[in-house]
Amino acid sequence: MSTLNLHHLRLFRAVARDGTLTGAARALNISQSAVSTQIKALEAALGHDLFERRGRNLHLSEAGRIALDHADEIFRAAENLTATLKRAEAKRRVLRIGALATLSRNFQIAFLDPLIGRDDVEVVLRSGTQELLLRALEAQSLDIVLTNLIPARDGSSPYLVHTLADQQVSLVGSPDRLPAGKVDVASILASEPLVLPTPETSIRAGFDALLERVGIVPRIAAEADDMAMLRLLARADAGIAVIPPIVVQDELTVGRLKEYARLDDVREVFAAVTISRKFPNPLVHEVLHAKRIPPGWSEIGKAKG
Repeated sequence: MSTLNLHHLRLFRAVARDGTLTGAARALNISQSAVSTQIKALEAALGHDLFERRGRNLHLSEAGRIALDHADEIFRAAENLTATLKRAEAKRRVLRIGALATLSRNFQIAFLDPLIGRDDVEVVLRSGTQELLLRALEAQSLDIVLTNLIPARDGSSPYLVHTLADQQVSLVGSPDRLPAGKVDVASILASEPLVLPTPETSIRAGFDALLERVGIVPRIAAEADDMAMLRLLARADAGIAVIPPIVVQDELTVGRLKEYARLDDVREVFAAVTISRKFPNPLVHEVLHAKRIPPGWSEIGKAKG
């Protein structure tokens, strides 16, 4: 099969369409003997006769009909490949986004908002661990990875990190847990049971640094790596939650939870991670530069190459 190539298939299709070697040779502007030689080489490679001679004309054998179907499919695929690479910017309308499984759903929706409802765009959204998503990004099965864990970079790193926004983090709990009046952050951290993100999250890293600076050993009531679970634990009055208020905005609005204090030194940063590509998806540039900062976030909008 090593001798099978597109040139053989092109000559074969020409003969199949014309029904004669002479007509095919004339259409291809080559000699009849050259066409005959190449057809014989193709038949030898496939191990079957592709034509049956009936009078002056050549008719496809059963093997020939099968070969023609496959040849047509091969050339359609080749034409589609050429068109895709030549007009990549005009043709690609699918955006594949990976999001860290623990990432705020509110932020994901805000990021997707410029694309939602567009008839010319299909969004494929996958969630997973940072490691799996970055691996998929490098394999080019994802266009963007959304994360709040900034990947480490060195001279050989392929990642382009676009810091999009950040949001404040607060101490939130049931409205009756603490007495009314002025709230002292240090006393809350020292005395109240706390509901915290798990140590591998970006919020927890900033919060632990804060505790180290003020010299407080916390009382940890619960830890969770999912914002939805932190929200439920706060609603269940498991303790004072260290959480972005945007996550519990509905509960704060109706008074089910209360924001006791803001942790000004602790913020959650959101980033989109991409890699450099020869044929970039134009939707990547479009979505990265869209304006869509929701309440509670501040825009950063810079890329760290």
